[in-house]
Amino acid sequence: MSTPSYIKKRASNWLEHMTSWQERLDGPAQLVVEGKLTRMVGLTLEAVGCRSTIGGRCMIETVDGKQTEAEVVGFSGERLFLMPTGDIRGLEQDCRVIPLGLTSMAHVGKALLGRVIDGSGKPIDGLGPVQTTETVPLYGRPLNPLKRKPISEPLDVGIRAINALLTVGRGQRLGLFAGSGVGKSVLLGMMTRYTKADVIVVGLIGERGREVSEFVKKTLGPEGLARAVVVATPADHPPLMRMHGAMLATSIAEYFRDQGKSVLLLMDSLTRFAQAQREIALAINEPPATKGYPPSVFSKLPALVERAGNSDQGSGSITAFYTVLTEGDDSNDPIADASRAILDGHIHLSRGLAESGHFPAIDMEASVSRLMSEVVSDNHQNIARDFRKINSTYQQNVDLISVGAYQSGTNPVIDNAINLHDPMLNFLQQQQNEAMDFEGSLNALKGVIELSS
Repeated sequence: MSTPSYIKKRASNWLEHMTSWQERLDGPAQLVVEGKLTRMVGLTLEAVGCRSTIGGRCMIETVDGKQTEAEVVGFSGERLFLMPTGDIRGLEQDCRVIPLGLTSMAHVGKALLGRVIDGSGKPIDGLGPVQTTETVPLYGRPLNPLKRKPISEPLDVGIRAINALLTVGRGQRLGLFAGSGVGKSVLLGMMTRYTKADVIVVGLIGERGREVSEFVKKTLGPEGLARAVVVATPADHPPLMRMHGAMLATSIAEYFRDQGKSVLLLMDSLTRFAQAQREIALAINEPPATKGYPPSVFSKLPALVERAGNSDQGSGSITAFYTVLTEGDDSNDPIADASRAILDGHIHLSRGLAESGHFPAIDMEASVSRLMSEVVSDNHQNIARDFRKINSTYQQNVDLISVGAYQSGTNPVIDNAINLHDPMLNFLQQQQNEAMDFEGSLNALKGVIELSS
């Protein structure tokens, strides 16, 4: 006996109805379609026959079973543009490309403290696997700017000149601007050891491999490493991995901030991050705009920097220092100029001061903390302003003073600047193994100004 047609129709409608609800609950089933590699130019891979989203992960498998992970960075028609995150040796035409359907996530947890990891989160310190407990988005979550906690208290970084004259607010973002070999990394190491913060996250992006080892073992030391997380992606890593290193360091800092911790984020350097994005953008034929930098570079910089700062929930904060390499000591370099616009202050290191043995080589006339007036008392601000005026007076007349063209007694303001020059120099200099807290820095500043005639 055959089933009546009206029963078949009701069963079909019921099945269609249930399928619709299942898709609403779980989403439609995704069929993974494999593709194949068709072209490789530089570090950019092109694949056809598969689909994925921007930022999605794909696994590339060779004929001998080797696997390399890559991320989707663009598409054109039926072609996907992939950037590898690992070794590309052994890849050939028609290799299988398998979309994983995953977006980049960062593995985080308290077990990261005291460890050194690479841009993918894998440990490189030889201490075994990191037992992380949670995951967060690698690219962070957007914060409502109106809900961020205001910056209202100073942060003690242990550097006398910065504490007293360029006071840093908890949750502030500053840049260290300098050419190569002027002492940026050493200054970062001092702040890592002496800053009054709960957790320190260090991102070594695009640096030489030798510098990574020296920073961890010598500059940072066991004491500094105990409360720090180091993310190292040296210059020989692929550009996408260098970018991931900067993103991962920021994600780890965000995780500890959301735990209510005071976090110090040190990134060396923001310039290498921008150069990595330039390599990726040019590889997928994005046109260059400013001195070889495509427009996407200048959108990635604020996307990274804006993730630091105070939280919109709880009392956690990320105080960030980004080193900016000024190529040829040109402070108008496109990346340096863009960084100044998006940061809350800038500290310039002078090559002339460094060559004369003055350390830290901070050029006070070219440096500023935009939030100092929000976190210090009026008395502190007035004393710092007096110091700057006296120092600026000496620098404006240094040529006359050096050649003996200035006659003592001609101008009492210049006479005072000459008398205070040596005490001011002593105040601005500090040994690498010397730390001075915030109160001591302010008292030392007052002592110098009280010598004024």
